[in-house]
Amino acid sequence: MAPASSNDLPRTSRLSDTEISVDPRTTSRRTFLSLALSAPLAGATLAACGSSGPTRGGTGGGGGGGGAGSATYWTLTGQPGEKIRKDAVDRFNKANPNNQITATLFQNDAYKTKIKTAIGAGQAPTLIWGWGGGTLRSYAQAGQVEDLTSWFAQNSSVKDRLFPSSFGAATIDGKIYAMPCETVQPIVLYYNKKLFDQVGVQPPQTWGDILDLVPKFNAKGIAPFSLGGQSRWTNMMWLEFLFDRIGGSEVFQAVFDGEKNAWSNPAAIQGLSECQKLIKANGFIKGFSSITADSNADQALLYTGKAAMMLHGSWTYGSMSNDGGNFVKDGNLGWMNFPPVDGGKGDPSDTVGNPGQYLSISSKATDAQKETAKKFFTSGVLTDAEAKEWIDTGSVPILKSAESQLGDSEFLKFVYEVSSKAKTFAQSWDQALSPTAAEKLLDNIAQLFQLSISPQQFASNMNAVIGT
Repeated sequence: MAPASSNDLPRTSRLSDTEISVDPRTTSRRTFLSLALSAPLAGATLAACGSSGPTRGGTGGGGGGGGAGSATYWTLTGQPGEKIRKDAVDRFNKANPNNQITATLFQNDAYKTKIKTAIGAGQAPTLIWGWGGGTLRSYAQAGQVEDLTSWFAQNSSVKDRLFPSSFGAATIDGKIYAMPCETVQPIVLYYNKKLFDQVGVQPPQTWGDILDLVPKFNAKGIAPFSLGGQSRWTNMMWLEFLFDRIGGSEVFQAVFDGEKNAWSNPAAIQGLSECQKLIKANGFIKGFSSITADSNADQALLYTGKAAMMLHGSWTYGSMSNDGGNFVKDGNLGWMNFPPVDGGKGDPSDTVGNPGQYLSISSKATDAQKETAKKFFTSGVLTDAEAKEWIDTGSVPILKSAESQLGDSEFLKFVYEVSSKAKTFAQSWDQALSPTAAEKLLDNIAQLFQLSISPQQFASNMNAVIGT
């Protein structure tokens, strides 16, 4: 995704349900809400993006009038998400004059700093917007956010509306600490149909097919895969899928759970080795390690015919529609979930990426404020009006009922299908891990892709930071 933070997706205790996180270190895609599919909105700055800057106090909804039940809510600026979030608060406040919510909006980097500081000082807002996963885990383990497990058990109708996979990033050690909200963004294997027709080959159905396609495209002077490798997190998506397809979701789950030497799992070593096999076969565009994803240069290589395929987030559909001339409009873009690995144990329905965004309740809030927040969960989050707003911007809300509202967009239907049917929707690794471990991960992934370390060295380096 175009910038926001290379670590914008944490993970929760169950990879099989997935998650999302934050990381102020680089502007990366994932925190961005999907680029709009329609031309007028496709170029809009996405909600999770934005550089650090001043806050906007007291915005969003009628202002939190007085009363014991008045709650506060911190979230992000940036369109189209900013307007959608403010509209949701406005509607809630209008319908609940005695349970008002006051929203304060921050730009992305400023938010990450301010929210952590406020929570640590015991001065958090009632409602905490976030990405779940690793960051949520730190809050939960410190007792800084409410355990919502029993509340969801008592309000099963609220939980049953949402994609089951969205609760992965909200779940820590078997307990739910956040309300999933907003949209879903899986990682997609895109391909240029014109180039496949030109070379006379079919889209890959297995990992073996991918390796077989590499020499065929190279022989025609076409790069098999585009990759913005300088951004590092783009490389990571390959490993996330290979680990899953070879050994199943439990391979990285063991890392997240802090199991000793989890990175040395034979399936992990095989995944790392298969990735280097693809690199050594010239599977990626020449000079990929100097190409940035934040500039969308990797996307341009696909739609201009320089590369045949690209593994990237669903948010890139909007930018390719906007920037690629008639490429998408004329039906030249194909897409699919990552194929299985021959002999692998992973479920081919699994996916990785952003399973949602998340709202937690501060444990320091008053009982009355907590009740207002829970009322917002029940009647203010992902209402029909909000769902329509997300869909109109080219995103898929995490609602089971969203399918009937997606119109004629085959891509949105694909995103819905993958996200709603995934048995495991794993959160991006750099979001699942602590900032320290995530930075080490990204550094080692860069070295792995440059062939400067072996799979065994990668595993050894990463084993040293498990649990940090």
